[in-house]
Amino acid sequence: MRAPGGRSQRLSLSARLSGRVRLEAHGNGAIVAIIDGYAVELGAFSQAAWGAVRELATGLPLASLAPEGGSTAKEVDVLVRRLAGLGLLEYRAGYSLKSGEDLLVIEPQVAGYWPQTAELNGADWIILSRFAYMHRRETAMVLESPCASALFQIHDPKAASFVAMLSAPQQIGKLRKQEGFPGMEFLGLLVDCKMAFKTQEGARSGLRWAEGDNDLVLWDFHDLLFHTRSTEGRHANAVGGTYPHGGMIPQPPAERPSWPGEKIDLCPLLKSGPEAGLPIVKLLRERVSIRAFDDRRPVTLAGLSQFLDGSARAVMRKLGGKGDKDFPPGLFPPYATGGASYELELYLAVGVCEGLPRGFYHYDCRAHALVPIEVPAQELKAMLERASSTMGTQAAPQILITIAARFGRVAWKYSALAYSLILKDVGILTQNLYLMATAMDLGGCAIGLVNIDNFEKLTGIGFHTEGPVGQFALGRCAPLKETS
Repeated sequence: MRAPGGRSQRLSLSARLSGRVRLEAHGNGAIVAIIDGYAVELGAFSQAAWGAVRELATGLPLASLAPEGGSTAKEVDVLVRRLAGLGLLEYRAGYSLKSGEDLLVIEPQVAGYWPQTAELNGADWIILSRFAYMHRRETAMVLESPCASALFQIHDPKAASFVAMLSAPQQIGKLRKQEGFPGMEFLGLLVDCKMAFKTQEGARSGLRWAEGDNDLVLWDFHDLLFHTRSTEGRHANAVGGTYPHGGMIPQPPAERPSWPGEKIDLCPLLKSGPEAGLPIVKLLRERVSIRAFDDRRPVTLAGLSQFLDGSARAVMRKLGGKGDKDFPPGLFPPYATGGASYELELYLAVGVCEGLPRGFYHYDCRAHALVPIEVPAQELKAMLERASSTMGTQAAPQILITIAARFGRVAWKYSALAYSLILKDVGILTQNLYLMATAMDLGGCAIGLVNIDNFEKLTGIGFHTEGPVGQFALGRCAPLKETS
């Protein structure tokens, strides 16, 4: 293998703590990770193991880990892999780790990522994934993809130029002969992480189908990137109400400055006419977000049935189309969707509901029935707790409704706007849920952040095939309401 400058060396990998993490050793042998002020216990280890893992501050060579070695080596391996499972490590890759000069730094985007190199040989042809992209971050080029479990921070300009060459199929044997070739391990890391994939000699067409399954074929680049980067589970970026620009510019005003011109007062027109006092107006004005629930008075199964019947049940009706021929009479839920795709599905994580066992369910809107899905009890508990944390409350919701989308239903028809249509559909359905909860004197709260990786683990469905796009907490209101 030829490293930059003609050196024949192999790429070496080391693990180090991510910048927001530090380790502490306590007197009882316990090692604790401190992350943004929070402590996570990693277990008790020997003094010798603590001495070895201190190298994680700068870089502990992965080649030094020995799960089959002596007691200290085993302890170190266990601790390092435990940190990797929590997503607290990053990985340096270079030709001389002691020099401190990195070819790249690998930053896991999914907890549990461990760098592997796919097997490649000189006869193989590879090409960059159509979902991979490079951009500048500070003084490094960053290569990432919504399909990848990690991103690559590339510090060698020649390596970045080799990545750009992979926009067309390249034979590895020919690449190896070029000056500055970054190494077989570098290419193996790209392929293993789904930044690149093997293809056929001279392949120019059909690459979209060669990269993945049919569900991945349906995605446009910008849609999949938007989906994965605006949810949790497949990236390590800060997300949510972090006020990232609070110290830079003032917050825009709540009320937009008025346009010039004489205003036409509409208020007097509300006092008379057949439209005055419509029941829907009362519901809309009484709608609030309820974040506190009374588990002494849980929602009943009968109440849940009525709630789903009014907000999401598919009933026989006729949709308007061109001469009513496009959409003949059929079973349709009571909300609009782009192109009558009706791609949304409801999944219920039930914490407490009178008459319904605790568990995870899919709502069949056409049969008006709940179908249980077997999931680990701890995963169900974690899902409910994450929802309460996102809402900023201590108690979990009685019922957590996850709105999932079968993405292909929309992407099969629409270009460029498929994912944006799905999000509009979610907004319409969420309003249905709010209004029905208000009409039934129940509490509801839309949740803007959802973890797509956890949903994939619960259901076994690929995140790009069917995944969560919204959540709604439901329960009986607590005596003291927290509203917004």
